[in-house]
Amino acid sequence: MKKFLLLTAVLTLLASCGSKDKGQLVGVKGKKWHPEKPYGMTLVPGGAFIMGKADDDLAGIQDAPAKTVTVRAFYMDETEITNSEYRQFVEWVRDSTIRTKLAILADEVGETDSENPGIGQFAFKGANEEEMTVYEKYMFDNYSGLGETGYEGRKLNKEVDLIFDTAEYPDEYYAEVMDTMYLPIEESYNGQRTWDVTKFKFQYTYMDIEKAAKNRNLRRKDVIMKEEVAIYPDTTAWIRDFAYSYNEPMHNDYFWHDAYSNYPVVGVTWKQAKAFCQWRTLLHNEYRKEKKKAFVNSYRLPSEAEWEYAARGGLQAATFPWGGPYAKNDRGCFMANFKPLRGDYAADEALYTVEADAYEPNDFNLYNMAGNVSEWVNASYDPGSYEFASTINPSVNDKNNQRKVVRGGSWKDVAYFLQVSSRDYEYADSSRSYIGFRTVQDYMGTEVTANSRR
Repeated sequence: MKKFLLLTAVLTLLASCGSKDKGQLVGVKGKKWHPEKPYGMTLVPGGAFIMGKADDDLAGIQDAPAKTVTVRAFYMDETEITNSEYRQFVEWVRDSTIRTKLAILADEVGETDSENPGIGQFAFKGANEEEMTVYEKYMFDNYSGLGETGYEGRKLNKEVDLIFDTAEYPDEYYAEVMDTMYLPIEESYNGQRTWDVTKFKFQYTYMDIEKAAKNRNLRRKDVIMKEEVAIYPDTTAWIRDFAYSYNEPMHNDYFWHDAYSNYPVVGVTWKQAKAFCQWRTLLHNEYRKEKKKAFVNSYRLPSEAEWEYAARGGLQAATFPWGGPYAKNDRGCFMANFKPLRGDYAADEALYTVEADAYEPNDFNLYNMAGNVSEWVNASYDPGSYEFASTINPSVNDKNNQRKVVRGGSWKDVAYFLQVSSRDYEYADSSRSYIGFRTVQDYMGTEVTANSRR
């Protein structure tokens, strides 16, 4: 017994000597962390500002009374999301859908040898669900919108490049899968086969935090929501939006042609913009997982207050992102892309949209926060929402209200809608040739704040 007590005392002494906390409450020490600015974004320091109309409400809408609110720091895209960036999303979904179909067919016909030059090289990599981490299940169960396939928990082989040249298809099974991704021959013209873009669907899950917070008796599975979104932009918006107007060139070329790669994407619904944010988060975290780095905060649409705070660029009571009160500078040049002079669209040197980084940025280095394209925000339109919204990080987004706020005005709007305080809306499932979006990401920490310049 004495030997046991002596051994215990020695172990206790050794433990105390080896401990760095000296028996004190010092908290758990985590890994050193440094914020990383996402590519193409700028840091908007948190702060307080006067949200709403600072002068007369000339339109008499009375939906934006002035009130002081505070927002936390966040990163925001310096430009609107471009056609090139959105095409990356579309092609990722397309390629993931093709790989899934190839892998399923390879399994069904028994071609699972990765060394096989045919469809077998695209077979599943053989992982089973029991051996996968929670994150891997999340990643690989949600890469496309094929619905329930029975192959959930199987890894795709992304190490082999897809083949798009019909002359190089490896076998008839590969040709069979690829044929399902195109429109039928009878629907093609000019000798070109066209992708069936209705097959480009993105499926994702998310947690409804607000629902969980309001009802603590719900189980976790009750607040896990699944969405499936057809993500290809509606290019026919260029025709529908303007009756008795020749806009076929924009319909035919605007989204896919390299000439417009750096122009803002349009024809996307609010739901498609939300899906893009989810995909961007998955894309970034997949890379960080490979590098064994901590995951990033989710990309998302800005709240209405965040958008207006960022648009003001630190200027209090300004009419436009550059100050104002005029839409021209002291040399008589227009400061944004909009509809000036009673419909002279060319007066501002642009007929439709312009490059996403055109004109001068505001003091937060954000381009085209006024004009070019209006921007979806994560808010439902309610004329009285400013009256009841919180004064700290205000956000009003009612899932039952499908009228979603758009801000900033566009190339086809008059100057009133370019004002940083002007509000407008469109329905969540609507796509327009003058509405795009940009994304934000929460900044970790509260030390980056700034008092707005007065």
